[in-house]
This record gives sequence, C-alpha cells and structure tokens, in this order.
Amino acid sequence: MTSAPDAAGRRTYSFLGPAGTFTEAALAQVPEARGQDWRSVRNVGEALSDVVEGRSHSAMIAIENSVDGGVSTAQDALATMPGLRIVGEYLVPVDFVLVARPGTRLEDVSLVAAHPVAYAQCLQWLTRTLPAHAHVPASSNVASAMGLLDGTSDADAAIAPPGILEHHDLELLAERIGDNLNAVTRFVLVSRPVSLPPPTGADKTSLIAELPDDHPGALLEMLEQFATRGINLSLLASRPIGDSLGRYRFVIDADGHIQDERMADALLGLRRFSPKVIFLGSYPRADRAIVRYPDRYSDDIFIEARDWLRGLLSGEPED
Repeated sequence: MTSAPDAAGRRTYSFLGPAGTFTEAALAQVPEARGQDWRSVRNVGEALSDVVEGRSHSAMIAIENSVDGGVSTAQDALATMPGLRIVGEYLVPVDFVLVARPGTRLEDVSLVAAHPVAYAQCLQWLTRTLPAHAHVPASSNVASAMGLLDGTSDADAAIAPPGILEHHDLELLAERIGDNLNAVTRFVLVSRPVSLPPPTGADKTSLIAELPDDHPGALLEMLEQFATRGINLSLLASRPIGDSLGRYRFVIDADGHIQDERMADALLGLRRFSPKVIFLGSYPRADRAIVRYPDRYSDDIFIEARDWLRGLLSGEPED
C-alpha cells in the first residue's frame, strides 16, 4: 500500500544519503517534500523498498547523467520491483571537488574514494592530474568523504560535492574537477501507483520492454511502434535480463503523455509486440520543453481515423 501521512499529516521521503548528496539537492526541488520527513538511505534498492513496503511515501533516485549515461542500478531496480511509478523528474547540475584529511597534499594522493558515477565524470581530470591513482568505490558522493574522517576508508582523498566543505573539516585539494562543466544528473521521484497527472504538453513517458525473441530486426520492430506514430525517444538503454546470454530489456523514455492519442496507440502496439512491458509513468519534463510533432500525429487525426473505422464497421456511408 502507499504510505499515508502520519497523525500529524507528515510524509516521509527517502533519498540516497547522508546529508549533502546531489540526491538531497534533487529532493529539495520537490515543493510537497519541503518541511516533511526525509529518510537517508544507503542505496537505491533500500530507497525503493521503503516505498514498496510503506515506510516512505516517495523516493528520489538518480536515473541518468549527461556524462555516464543511465544509472544501471536504478534501471534494474525499477525493472524488477513491481508496483512503482515515476511521478516527476528533476535536474541537478553536477560539480565536484577533491578533498582529503587536513594536512594532505595533492602529490600525496594515490588512492581516491568516489561513487562510481562521480568517478566516471572526473576520470579525465584524474588521469591527467593523478595518472597513477587507484579508485575505491563509495556508496555515495558524501560517503566517499566521510570515510576519510571516520577512518573506514583507506583512501588518501575523495571526490565529493562542493557543499561537503560547509559541514566537515576537510582539506580542499582541487575544485571544479569534473570533466564536463555542463554535467547534469537527472533524478526521478518514485512512488506507488497514483492517478496520473494530466498532460501538460511538456511530458515524458518511461517504460521498460523486452523483445519477444532474438531475431534480425527485432529491435527495429520495437522502435517502429514509436517511429510510425511520430514519437521521439529521449532515452533508449539496454540492460541484461540475466536469465541467459543475449537477453536484454530496454529502458525507454518517450516524449509525450500516455493520454496523448499517439502515445496510447504506441503503447498498445508495444504491448502486442513485447512479452513484457513495464509502464513506469507519465510526468512533466524537468526542462518543461514543449513536445513538438508533425500535424499528422495530432490527437484529432487519431480520433478521426478511429471514427472512420467505426463508421465502416457500422455500415455508415462514406462522405
């Protein structure tokens, strides 16, 4: 069941912690989450389990970034945990600093702690500046730095968000170390199934679909469900299903809302084609960019075509 507000009317939101992560910054963009209870968790699976099991009303998770692509752990979790819906998306500009214990010098660093996504976004800088370094994965961007302070990490330095310096006594070794100064991470707010928000004209629909079998042109046949209806895909990522080699599911973001006639028609086609389709939600785009499409794919055209077919079936004379 969906988590209901407590007796005081408060709701709980789960996010990848501890405090100071980019995920927390994304949650801060959600108006209805302000002033509510925020639950710090250690990984995406825990955040989504909170929602499924009713400990939280919603969870904020990273789903994609502009440098490293899709976040596979989040995509796999959404594919395997039933009964979840994406209800909103939020963009957070990504910037990183390299920090260490007080007194550490940059030339002393050989082992760097970092969340894998953060590490990928700073790899060029690290390779150029610390060519002999090794990487120690961390559970979050803040946890990478906290491990230096509490002694749980053997790393010499950590990649962390700039805000870490406001909360902890750390040595700043370098700032703006991201390889792409325009890097952005896309986050999604996930809840249990709820009534869909009405179309805004600037919407996105997220799905996960499997191919029926492995044959030449199978992926093309799946993509044609969208292309023949004038629907642009802003994300298409493959993830192994895991039951055998060569079996993949596809994570799809399509421009438009399920209540759009062209999108509804595409989903019907996809459902007939694919043995498994997971609808993750239709929600407003974070950038609020209006979805453009040719006039021949307008709702009126689809409605007129259905009315024409209905007339044929009922024996009405054609005009």
